[in-house]
Amino acid sequence: MSVEVERATVTCNACGAHVTELRRGRCWACYMKWAEMRPVPRGALCALCTDRRRENLRLVELCGRSVSLCHLCAARLHKMADVPLTLDELRKSLCRNRRNAERRDGGLDRRIFPRERRVGDRRSPPWDSARDASDTSEMLPDFSDLEIIIGDEDIEEIEQTLVREPPRR
Repeated sequence: MSVEVERATVTCNACGAHVTELRRGRCWACYMKWAEMRPVPRGALCALCTDRRRENLRLVELCGRSVSLCHLCAARLHKMADVPLTLDELRKSLCRNRRNAERRDGGLDRRIFPRERRVGDRRSPPWDSARDASDTSEMLPDFSDLEIIIGDEDIEEIEQTLVREPPRR
């Protein structure tokens, strides 16, 4: 003799399906569609690896907050068994160890004109406090008071180049 147990169900606000669990008032299928459709803010970057390519970014819920992450960091986050509570702890757990230390120690420089090509640390993210904020080598000068006026005499007409077939012999 089998006994049927009725489970309590709730109705999805989006599609009306009766399910046992809702996330933000939606069933899991509607929630996944909604999560994929949310636009990433303009100027966003991955909170973990600072990737700025907009086609790679997506909004991911992390501890009840929406955080912009790239596809790779989001996939690595979803595979983690226990997710750290802060972004700093998450960065430390997902960092790539080979990028942390200098790898050119002790080798001879065999170039004809040896010079340091890597001035400053280009790999440090903007939230890294070790990066020197007073370094102005990467800053552009302020041209807010510069005005360029172009008159009709400054514009010259250029003849178009015509491409012709070579003469046959």
